[in-house]
Amino acid sequence: MTQVPDWLDRLAAQAQRTRVPVYLRPPARGGRAAAVLMLFGEGPLGPDVLLIQRSTRGRRHAGQPAFPGGGVDPEDAGPIEAALREAEEETGVDPGGVHVLCTMPELYLTYSDNRVTPVIGWWREPSAVHAASPDEVDSVERVPIAELVDPANRVMLRHPRGTAGPAFRVRGMLVWGFTAMVLDSVLREGGLERPWDTTREEDLPPDVVSMAARGTTA
Repeated sequence: MTQVPDWLDRLAAQAQRTRVPVYLRPPARGGRAAAVLMLFGEGPLGPDVLLIQRSTRGRRHAGQPAFPGGGVDPEDAGPIEAALREAEEETGVDPGGVHVLCTMPELYLTYSDNRVTPVIGWWREPSAVHAASPDEVDSVERVPIAELVDPANRVMLRHPRGTAGPAFRVRGMLVWGFTAMVLDSVLREGGLERPWDTTREEDLPPDVVSMAARGTTA
């Protein structure tokens, strides 16, 4: 068992105070409650975060890297319980080894009508992980923070809709969309971001556009 490191305490404190952009603010009512788990741990290459690569066969977010997570079910006590349950179902992570630090402000995704609560956790007792739900997940990765903040792995991606957002090229994955936006915000607010060239823009690859068109793009 390991104690929560100072850097993660600072990151969590800042994340709770993150200002939600106007375009992500939830409406007064409506929307499906959902949650994702941002699980930080200490891996062989230093601090890392758990990401999944969604199945290319999936109906939603096909082939896209993401945080473990999903909808808040009626039997869940709330977003924290939902995030832990989904993480266990998708990656086999043992919820008993996760210390939940905080939740971030709720974010509303208009295209999927989801009200998503990011849950930040410390992996105090790491467990083996794998693609526990093959129909939904192709692979599971513990991605080192050092690789995420490496300026060589950062890029701005242009979507065919005309919008552009931050992305990461790590572990053979192109992390973009909602997941990249949250990672970008948390790493910056937590003081972990390294200066990078935000003018470096690329188009979203055609194969990614094709998969995204099969479902939502969160």
